[in-house]
Amino acid sequence: MRANEHSRAPRQVRVLVNPKSGLGTSFDSFWGVVEKHFGANGADITYQFSNDIDDGRRKAGRAVRDGVDALLVAGGDGMVNSIGGVLVGTPVALGVVPTGSGNGFARHFGIPLDIPGAVRALASARRRAIDVGTANGRPFFVTCSMAWDAAIVRGFEAFPFRGIVPYVFAAASELIAYKPQPLEVSLDGGPSQSFSDPVIFTLANLTQYGGGAQIAPKARPDDGLMEMVVVLRQDLPLVLVNIARLFNGTLDHLPQVLTRRFRTLSVRRPSAAPIQLDGELIDAGTDIEVRLLPKALSVLVPEEQP
Repeated sequence: MRANEHSRAPRQVRVLVNPKSGLGTSFDSFWGVVEKHFGANGADITYQFSNDIDDGRRKAGRAVRDGVDALLVAGGDGMVNSIGGVLVGTPVALGVVPTGSGNGFARHFGIPLDIPGAVRALASARRRAIDVGTANGRPFFVTCSMAWDAAIVRGFEAFPFRGIVPYVFAAASELIAYKPQPLEVSLDGGPSQSFSDPVIFTLANLTQYGGGAQIAPKARPDDGLMEMVVVLRQDLPLVLVNIARLFNGTLDHLPQVLTRRFRTLSVRRPSAAPIQLDGELIDAGTDIEVRLLPKALSVLVPEEQP
């Protein structure tokens, strides 16, 4: 067992739930499952609702000040990002009960996608310290995207329902309208490299966007490195023909997909545009600095994970 991991079950557990999440009307059964599995381990459990992003962050900060051992978050990758960002650099472990549409964080760590299964797995989980990426100081745990792969989020958010079908429609719609802008990129302080028309420019700390789409199959959460994945516009048709590789973990085998590993990365572009962090769009300027914070977040990981 690594020095930054230990098997002691959390004694003080705070549960933070997005009332608009995929729990739907099953709150009572959710509480019962949490009590059954965490309570059986002798944990003291408290519950709170996250009414919006700012409210969730305030309550996460209170959990840190209260000295809880673990904070369980029931929500999607966006909520995991906003709450987990408060826990970076603290001793509080983040546990994720996935109720979102993509659940890239949970899928990477093998957390079951059904609520009872997730709670059961987390109750016997071990702590694991993972790396955290930052884009202009803002943390992300899964991916950061800056091209068409970011614009898709805008189209996806416009749909009244979630799933793979609206995601495909959003991708197609945004691709028609998307105009790539050139990027000047420097990895680890090295010489700049120019990408004239990237349609995919993703920086990955974990393997996937969500929904099983593995954009960076070799990404590891605690190796001190992130993965840069680039596809240029002229190569996109060949990549789309091989789209099955995005879901079977072999996308990086295609010669049209450029991958590089890095610790720090600088991007300069002609125009400001939103970027995607863990499934959420945020505004960003022309210069973007990406940094890796090694093993800065403690997470609960199912025991069977390597």
